[in-house]
Amino acid sequence: MTNASHTPPGQAWDASQYAENAPFVPKLGHEVLKLLSPQPGERILDLGCGDGVLSERIMQLGATVLGVDASAEMVEAAQQRGVTARVVDGHQLPFDHEFDAVFSNAALHWMLDPQAVLAGVKRALKPGGRFVAEFGGHGNVAAICTALIASLQFRGISSKGRHPWYFPTAEDYANLLQTVGFRIDSIELIPRPTPLPKGMANWLDTFASPFFHGLDDDLRDAVFDHTVNLLSHSLSDGHGNWTADYVRLRVVAHA
Repeated sequence: MTNASHTPPGQAWDASQYAENAPFVPKLGHEVLKLLSPQPGERILDLGCGDGVLSERIMQLGATVLGVDASAEMVEAAQQRGVTARVVDGHQLPFDHEFDAVFSNAALHWMLDPQAVLAGVKRALKPGGRFVAEFGGHGNVAAICTALIASLQFRGISSKGRHPWYFPTAEDYANLLQTVGFRIDSIELIPRPTPLPKGMANWLDTFASPFFHGLDDDLRDAVFDHTVNLLSHSLSDGHGNWTADYVRLRVVAHA
């Protein structure tokens, strides 16, 4: 879910907080897992494996899995599930034609040099191996980003360097895939409004820390509360039920 040397300032990962506040992430990954269609005996790299929920599922289907993530705590949580997992920066994958497939769910938008990532993915795959991924695409959490930036600017704080995500269009990502030598089977943006069972404040605590990095506590609280208030007009139903404006980019390609 993260990447080491490129991790945005202020972003840290707590496996128990993640499991509590974002259980929808692996749950909603099952559609892209179907596209992966792991086969018994295959060797699969799970790029940005997080706490290993989907890695474990791939193992249950008979494949051999290596999970990699830049967060040591997330890797430890994956290992506790019985997943073979290592701390690896997604921009610097050290593998050479070793895997039948590379799988990634809800991770690639944290990796801000996508061409370096894709070059490593391509190199990690055996000839003809497949790359199956889903992550935030163009328009993902647009309302949330706009509210965060507006709340910072309201307090006279620049948002420059605080936006931690890469959300490409299908066309831009297709061009990158082809540049590093992939053949694209399918690529599409999928609007997917996502209920937040723990609410917007918990989502911001879990995923949006870089926007608040370095702010004094009082200022952070003011920006945070302003953001939640702005979003309540569009992403809350008024009864405490929140929905995030997710748009996912789903891709299947072959080396």
